[in-house]
Amino acid sequence: MLENKTKVLLILPQHILDRARVLAGKATTTLKLPVSLQIVLRALIEEGLKRDGDRNLLANVEGQAQAVRRIRSLAGRRGGAEAERRNLGSRVLRRLNGSERQRRGT
Repeated sequence: MLENKTKVLLILPQHILDRARVLAGKATTTLKLPVSLQIVLRALIEEGLKRDGDRNLLANVEGQAQAVRRIRSLAGRRGGAEAERRNLGSRVLRRLNGSERQRRGT
C-alpha cells in the first residue's frame, strides 16, 4: 500500500482537523487498533476519490477553488499596490535627483 510514498503539505482549517482527530479516536475505540490522524486523512482522501462523479464533492472542490482564487487575487492586488508604491517612490526620487542635477548644472 505504501510502496510509492510522496510527502504533501496539507493546510486545513482547525475545525476540519479536529473532526478528523475525533474520527481517529472513534476508529481507535471501535477497531481496538491505534489509528493515527494520518491514517484517517489517507482513508478520507481515498474514499473521496472514489466519489469523483458526486455533485457534493464537485461543489466542495469548486467552492475551495474559488476561495483560493479570491485569496490569491487579493494578495496580488496588495502586492501590486505595494510594487506600484515602490515604483512611484523611485520615480519621484529620480525626478527629484534630476531636477537637483539641473539646478546644479550637472
